[in-house]
Amino acid sequence: MLPNDPSDTPAEKPLARRNAAVALACGIGLAGMVGAAYASVPLYKAFCQLTGFDGATRKADAAPDQVLKRSLTVRFDANVRDMPWTFRPSQVSQEIRIGATGLAFYKVTNLGKTAVTGRATYNVVPEQAGPYFQKLECFCFNDQTIQPGQTVEFPVVYFIDPEYATDFETKGKPEVTLSYTFFPVESQQASAPATPSPLGGAAKAGL
Repeated sequence: MLPNDPSDTPAEKPLARRNAAVALACGIGLAGMVGAAYASVPLYKAFCQLTGFDGATRKADAAPDQVLKRSLTVRFDANVRDMPWTFRPSQVSQEIRIGATGLAFYKVTNLGKTAVTGRATYNVVPEQAGPYFQKLECFCFNDQTIQPGQTVEFPVVYFIDPEYATDFETKGKPEVTLSYTFFPVESQQASAPATPSPLGGAAKAGL
């Protein structure tokens, strides 16, 4: 009579079940990690806009009630990555009182022969100013399709939160820089691209 296979012994069956449970748990954990990786970009974007972390500016629903006597210099910067566009601020800098609403413009021209879609990201220097530099209107994080030869002017409505003047990391800093960078959108729309409409109005083409 042949001896029993060790894998069939009662002592080995609980071990096999434990190994299967460990393998299942590892599989679930790996799937969760993959899902978290895919979700990390929008979650990071939302976190930065909510907290001002890493120099990200915040989106506000309304301007503050308080306007301080102290003023700051706001400088404007523009960059383009791998696109046939010129992109520049319409003003080099602005003097603005803390708590007051400011209006600035950025101008884009498509020098290419086809319509190109881009998306702008932004940040503020110094990074400590990120939580206090807040925007009421912005063209960032939305796809912007510019026709060949077209020029579009985009507005930015912003303010510096009055708490900037009391935070020990920012109260001694006399200026901040708002910087935008346009990147190409990977999937360009070949048919009927949307024309940008800053602040819900008609595009300012041919400027």
